Amino acid sequence: MFSFARLKFDKLSLGMRAVSHMNYFMGIDVSTTGSKALLIDLSGNVIGVQSSPHNLSNPKPLWSEQDPEEWWDATIKSIQKVLKSSGIKPESITAIGLTGQMHGLVLLDEKGNVLRPAILWNDQRTQAQCDEIHARFGKEKFIQITGNVSLTGFTASKILWVSENEPEVYAKVKHILLPKDYIRYRLTGEFGMDKADGSGTVLFDLKRRTWSEEVLSVLEIPREWMPQTYEGPEFTGVVSKTASKITGLAINTPVVAGGGDQAAQAVGVGAVAPGIIGLTVGTSGVIFAATSSALIEPEGRLHAFCHAVPGMWHFMGVMLSAAGSLQWYRDTLAKDLSFDKLLEEAKQVPAGSEGLQFLPYLSGERTPYPDPLARGAFIGLTLRHQRGHMTRSVLEGVAFGLKDSFMLIQNAGLEKIVQIRASGGGTKNALWRQILASTLNSELVTVNTTEGAAFGAALLAGVGAGAWKDVLTACNQTIKITGHTSPDPRQAEVYQNSYQIYKALYPALKNSFTQMNEQAGS
Repeated sequence: MFSFARLKFDKLSLGMRAVSHMNYFMGIDVSTTGSKALLIDLSGNVIGVQSSPHNLSNPKPLWSEQDPEEWWDATIKSIQKVLKSSGIKPESITAIGLTGQMHGLVLLDEKGNVLRPAILWNDQRTQAQCDEIHARFGKEKFIQITGNVSLTGFTASKILWVSENEPEVYAKVKHILLPKDYIRYRLTGEFGMDKADGSGTVLFDLKRRTWSEEVLSVLEIPREWMPQTYEGPEFTGVVSKTASKITGLAINTPVVAGGGDQAAQAVGVGAVAPGIIGLTVGTSGVIFAATSSALIEPEGRLHAFCHAVPGMWHFMGVMLSAAGSLQWYRDTLAKDLSFDKLLEEAKQVPAGSEGLQFLPYLSGERTPYPDPLARGAFIGLTLRHQRGHMTRSVLEGVAFGLKDSFMLIQNAGLEKIVQIRASGGGTKNALWRQILASTLNSELVTVNTTEGAAFGAALLAGVGAGAWKDVLTACNQTIKITGHTSPDPRQAEVYQNSYQIYKALYPALKNSFTQMNEQAGS
């Protein structure tokens, strides 16, 4: 098997080679929709990127599963395609970093065979197990150990669900992995996990950055099932002879730990130091704040995880329908219009949409309301309101939802906010950027990197190889600011008032949402 002592011994020479030749670094991202392989050079230039799709299975209501073999097949294809399209020799790839969808449960037997389809981050079947976890510990104690409440999306409750509902499967379990770490196993033959993704299982002692013996014991999960964990740039194995033959990668290419997709995304935009906030407006929306200590929001309304940056942690707030709200709105109510046309109409409407509010809870919500029954709504409609008002209110409602997380992070102990680094499809539009900047009352900047998590994983590989002395240096040397959006003082005042109305809406409607779901038979 792989010798870690040997690899640590060879690290200095590997780093010297990396900075003295035109070598490349690969990032592999195992997302929900596909597996991506990306190559960058020492300047951070993207040399090639290829992706191959995955299928998603929903065999029962609330279930969301994937076959890990599909991840591996898609990863093989993407690696082969990026090697071919870029013309890069496999021997020139100095190191590989891994990232991917967080929280998914992969169960292997003693021979490393997959026991059942992976249960994904967006699977909602485990509310009873979440309640059970809180009952065993006491919710407050669980938060203080792990930094989080137990939610259906996290890994811990999924393990309990399998033990209670599929005992014949559970009896064969010998290894527990997360999605990208199954790819690590197939590439290297090693069982390993980064600390950022490990903390996202909520089986971690957040402050100690390792598995919580107490949590594992109380939940009756054998410690030996859990892999060794590593900091993001640390080496975890090398490409095996078998994987080399299948993928085209050079045998013995080092593979670093990497990070869960949100931590790697933060590295990819440079949100790696306190005060630099990452804001992502994709289908979902994320506010990500690096912290120098393990801060915990007392009620667990924010996720608190380890960062992929060694010795760093982060707060994260997640709203489930950000740009997804705009996509739904356009597809449902204006499918014959382009997004550009809709947003141009919205630009003609004053800030505050003349009193119209939109609640973006189309998929339920996570932060600050972990409520799968929450519903979306337009509130305050009058005869005066036109399509432009409705469009703008969607943009503003998403901004207010992100501000919920922003305010929680500030109140939970983040000393100061220096800059917000915006990424994701929603931030490409100037109007939405302006609404976000004015709502958050902070400057937004955009950066030159657009490949997010895969780019961050490649940077972590470069740090591990010695191309850069640390993650901050890697980001400073490869990530450049490309645009600034400052808050408009007049809009900021309007949005501060509108936000106060927005904050009151969910508490007022919560019981109605529950009744609506009961009536609908959900």
